[in-house]
Amino acid sequence: MKEPLKILVVDDDEVDRMAVRLALNKAGLSITINEVNDGNHALNILQTNYYDCVFIDYCLPDNSFTLIQKLRSLDIKVPLVILTNQGNEHTALELVNAGATDYLSKSRLSSEILAQILRNAIRLYRAEMQADLARQQLKETYEQLNLKNQELERQRQKIHAQKLKLLEASRLKSQFLATISHELRTPMNAIIGFSQILLRPKFGYLNRQQIDMVERILNNGKHLLMLFNEVLDFSKIEARKLELKPEIFDLAQIINSKYEEVRYLAESKKIQLSVHMDLQNSLVFNDPQRVGQILVNLLANAIKFTETGTVCLEVQEIHHHRLTITVKDTGIGIAPQDFKQIFEAFQQVDQGISRQYPGTGLGLAIVDALVRMMGGKIFIESQLGVGSTFKIELPRQVSVSSTIGENHSFNPDEEGIFFANQNLTSAPSVNSKTSMDHSHLKL
Repeated sequence: MKEPLKILVVDDDEVDRMAVRLALNKAGLSITINEVNDGNHALNILQTNYYDCVFIDYCLPDNSFTLIQKLRSLDIKVPLVILTNQGNEHTALELVNAGATDYLSKSRLSSEILAQILRNAIRLYRAEMQADLARQQLKETYEQLNLKNQELERQRQKIHAQKLKLLEASRLKSQFLATISHELRTPMNAIIGFSQILLRPKFGYLNRQQIDMVERILNNGKHLLMLFNEVLDFSKIEARKLELKPEIFDLAQIINSKYEEVRYLAESKKIQLSVHMDLQNSLVFNDPQRVGQILVNLLANAIKFTETGTVCLEVQEIHHHRLTITVKDTGIGIAPQDFKQIFEAFQQVDQGISRQYPGTGLGLAIVDALVRMMGGKIFIESQLGVGSTFKIELPRQVSVSSTIGENHSFNPDEEGIFFANQNLTSAPSVNSKTSMDHSHLKL
């Protein structure tokens, strides 16, 4: 059962108060009525008691305007209905503008009209309260969002500052690597040069053991020089300073040269190394040094991860605008989940300190960078325990303006590297002889 409505009537005329009381009681509403004859008394009651509606005579001795203003200044929220005499509607409207909810002429006082006015006043008051609550909630939400935005801005500035520090650290690291690589290359070139001189007969004959030791010095020196060059190139890539220097050259000559460069690696592991070329026209417009670097990195990588079997280099024309360079091996293979990782800088599938296959982990990252600069694509097929195939598709003519800053980022997810995990054919029988098949060589 609902509690009765609490009504307060404020009027200095007892007859008018009685008329309001009788009309409300006749309306059949469940109400409790209190009456006072002045504004000060009403103010004291409203400060300590709750009422559902207050009926106020417009011409109180202490001024109804003053009562309304005091109620609003004290944030006492209650529906206020002004009771006017005939002809005082203008004054009633001013009171409504001052904060009253509605007004009613005493000449129209009846139970039906008074009940309707009461319901409307309560309904309007509740709507205003809900609107005020919604506005307050919106204000609080806005303040919370503003605080969160300020915190996010502080976090953004903090992250930006950390990013700048990381970029500076990366720049210093790249500069350090480039400086160290450059400084180490000079004595390493001297070691390689003197080793080559010692192996020449005109400078004196060495016994077999001495020759073996000098050859080891020479081969290890070449290997170290290759590592230094990788670090130097990677530093240029990170600094976006690596540029292609394209020119017209014979791709077949570059392939023959790089084959000889890695042949000793295959011989040392008794791996069969072969080259098959099928080119109607072997002339290309590209950077010969960087094309050779791609070939050496792919072949050296294949030989390193192949214990027995074969490594094969195939070069073919797709059409007169594009060609493919494919390196197949019968090595350890790559798991599908590691396809992306192998193209990340300083990454290898085996990251342990005592890993079986040494290296900087920069070879394939550099290949990826160079291929992207040339406007090419990399395709990979691999199966664990069977072998891997790396196929590079390149345009016959690259853009003169290709730079690392324009065409490359170290992100294997971008278009340019295509992964597959298809079964490869069984490896052919192998022997200890390293061979080069020239049956398809067309210059």
